[in-house]
Amino acid sequence: MMRRSLTALAIVLVTIPIGIGWRMLPLGLPWFFYKYGGSFLWAVALYWFIAILFPKLYPTALAIISALAALIVEFSRLVPQSTIDAFRLTLAGQLILGRFFSFKNIAAYLLAIAFSALLDHYLGPGRSFAKTKTIRLSMP
Repeated sequence: MMRRSLTALAIVLVTIPIGIGWRMLPLGLPWFFYKYGGSFLWAVALYWFIAILFPKLYPTALAIISALAALIVEFSRLVPQSTIDAFRLTLAGQLILGRFFSFKNIAAYLLAIAFSALLDHYLGPGRSFAKTKTIRLSMP
């Protein structure tokens, strides 16, 4: 459990600055990667942040909680609330909550959460990418 928490913390601490740099620096990325890469990184950080909070949960449960949290944040953009809307206008609000509703963002979030859960599964106790079975196709 401690190993998983440390792994999750390390991933969050790496993902957040990459995500901020992705959004703030002139990287010359194509628009699609700029726009949805940032959303992808946001959801990766969300998944691993929730993994820090609930280290005993299985990746599937973390994925469900992460997806629900991402959906709540995204759909909250459709409900006007002056305090939250004012926060969304700040840099922190834009990075954490975003400003505009988008079904494409939801797709990026769900893809990132699925990717993170799969990675979490393979990083679990007694598992590694090196230990995965390979199928040999050989002719007799």
